[in-house]
Amino acid sequence: MNIHEYQAKQLFEQFSVPSPNGHVAETAERAQQIAEELSGQVVIKAQIHAGGRGKGNFKNGFEGGVHLSESAEEIGTIASQMIGQVLVTHQTGDSGKVVNKVMVAQAVDISKEYYLAILMDRENCAPVIVASTEGGVNIEEVAEKTPEKIIRETIHPLAGLQPYEIRKISSNLGFAGDTAKQFGKLLKSLYKLFLSCDCSLVEINPLVTTPDNQVLALDAKFGFDDNALYRQPEIEALRDPSEEDPREVAASEFGLNYIGLDGNIACLVNGAGLAMATMDIIKHFGGEPANFLDVGGGATEEQVTNAFKIILGDPNVKGILVNIFGGIMDCDVIANGIVGACKQVDLSIPLVVRLEGNNVEAGKQTLANSGVNLIAADDLSDAAEKAVQAIKL
Repeated sequence: MNIHEYQAKQLFEQFSVPSPNGHVAETAERAQQIAEELSGQVVIKAQIHAGGRGKGNFKNGFEGGVHLSESAEEIGTIASQMIGQVLVTHQTGDSGKVVNKVMVAQAVDISKEYYLAILMDRENCAPVIVASTEGGVNIEEVAEKTPEKIIRETIHPLAGLQPYEIRKISSNLGFAGDTAKQFGKLLKSLYKLFLSCDCSLVEINPLVTTPDNQVLALDAKFGFDDNALYRQPEIEALRDPSEEDPREVAASEFGLNYIGLDGNIACLVNGAGLAMATMDIIKHFGGEPANFLDVGGGATEEQVTNAFKIILGDPNVKGILVNIFGGIMDCDVIANGIVGACKQVDLSIPLVVRLEGNNVEAGKQTLANSGVNLIAADDLSDAAEKAVQAIKL
């Protein structure tokens, strides 16, 4: 799960991570009011779950999702050009994203920009701090062309962040004296936030120093472990469904794991590993998977029906491959779900079904007696090959 920058700022305030004062606005009038309250030069930023906003452009012709101004009236005018409009950046793709809110914050003079992030290193099963003296909008280019400028420090998951590790990172970034103390305090607070909120990523880009030697977090990006949200109700409340794929939102409501892809053969599978294997074998036979959809180990007929409806919500889908291995799951329950779903949605595209495992014979019999037009498969290779061939007919 991701959150907006203004929500990240709220978390920073809660965990004492210093950042410029600012507030969110849903109307141009409110944006102008905030600018008047802050006074001086302020920055207005479009709020979407994507990077590259400063270099992005709106489909209404307005350029840039980040602007500076000393005029509150001008901030209101800029907000009117942003709110309700579609912003396209290198991370959104050509479709872009609708800007429903803007953040107006106090602008600060910048002496130097840095990059700072904490993320989970899956390979080492531990948090890792990533930092660089080359912060700003081109951090991806820095990582690609000059990786030696990227600092990495893996943190022991039980020992936690140690003072010597803070000093090491601070020294490598060139901090000294009071700025080193400020950075150390900020990093400790950020690490506490990372652990307390079950984050998978906290990224500050840029982290800056100012002419009066303040160390501030200007822009932030958060990612949270979806599997830990059950114990983070305050974090889950920050979720913005309008920023997510509506199919993924619908799937989560029914306890389904769904990720949309760019292909045309939809997959309905139980188990994440089996789902990935199914997508791989579709590719092996020359096809392109349209989604990852894991109905889990104990799916009900209702879940299967809703899974079909979500799949068919993708106009690119030209065929469906159901691949079920019944361990805990009863194949006959899945079969009844398939039959019920096909009748409800009036299925008109090829459907290939492979069942194996618990009560498989009853499941196959249910499918055979259903009158539903489907293609039965004997094994995974057979199923994938038939699915690829079916959409070519």
